[in-house]
Amino acid sequence: MNLPALADLFASHGLRLLPGSYAVPVQLLVQLPDATIIEFTARGTTVRLRRFAPDALTTITIPAECGCGDHHPQTGPTRVTLSRYAVPLDERILDGELEYGWRHHEAGLLTLADATEHFFTLLESLTPAPTRELVGVA
Repeated sequence: MNLPALADLFASHGLRLLPGSYAVPVQLLVQLPDATIIEFTARGTTVRLRRFAPDALTTITIPAECGCGDHHPQTGPTRVTLSRYAVPLDERILDGELEYGWRHHEAGLLTLADATEHFFTLLESLTPAPTRELVGVA
């Protein structure tokens, strides 16, 4: 699986894979239908999913190599990322050491396909189950 295939899979679930996502090691930025932002990472022995407010995204401009403007533009490309001041609204963690006996950096070695399974599992635990309401009938 690659990022374009993952973007298609997410789109079929009403999710939007955002720029700034990486396949190795897995770091995904995903927009939910309610516009909140999910950051999903797999590092060390931990798989983590955090939910942020929609305004947590920011764009940074990467400066050119020399910045002199003679043979390079003074500004480089832009990158979408989370603001360093963003505070998660919710967080779910899969502790690979406790769950699977991981000892070193096994989460960072997860393939995109394997990490996606964990993504959906953690996302399900993040979203509350729908409540049923009984309505009286006359």
